Amino acid sequence: MSEYQIAVIVGSLRRDSLNRKLASAMARLAPSDFVFQPVEIGDLPLYNQDNDENQADPVLRLKAAVAAAHGLLFVTPEYNRSIPGVLKNAIDHASRPYGQSVWAGKPAGVLGASVGAIGTALAQQHLRNILACLDVRTLAQPEAFIHASAGVFDDADNFGESSREFLQNWMDHYVAWVKQHAA
Repeated sequence: MSEYQIAVIVGSLRRDSLNRKLASAMARLAPSDFVFQPVEIGDLPLYNQDNDENQADPVLRLKAAVAAAHGLLFVTPEYNRSIPGVLKNAIDHASRPYGQSVWAGKPAGVLGASVGAIGTALAQQHLRNILACLDVRTLAQPEAFIHASAGVFDDADNFGESSREFLQNWMDHYVAWVKQHAA
């Protein structure tokens, strides 16, 4: 394969999101044959099964982006010890109608950053449980629960010395995972 398209789903809508910054910096660590495409989830309507047969344009756009991707990158904050509702809403939309999920079989990486000491450990575990149900092949190791403390990012929003080696190792494992499992 000459180029790997990666759909990036950030579980935060905030313009200055720490996790949006993390997703961008992670993409810069990947080799040139990996192309990271952010997927908009903020304009999705709330999931309602009544709309399965007539999905809104933003839902169809989400499903097309995921279907076209060779891999997925989920970057999520932790809200109240779980994933944000907007991320769960996006996952539900792209898994429906029943039997027409676009998630199945996709290789994925899961990571996130928080100012809290445990990073996004619980949100990531909840997300992994949801993705397992949808037959998404998530990279198990290494895990990356980023404590967004001083030095994680430099002034140019790249990774600082204290985090670059660890996150490059994560990206190297993710790249190998996608290459192994991409259809």
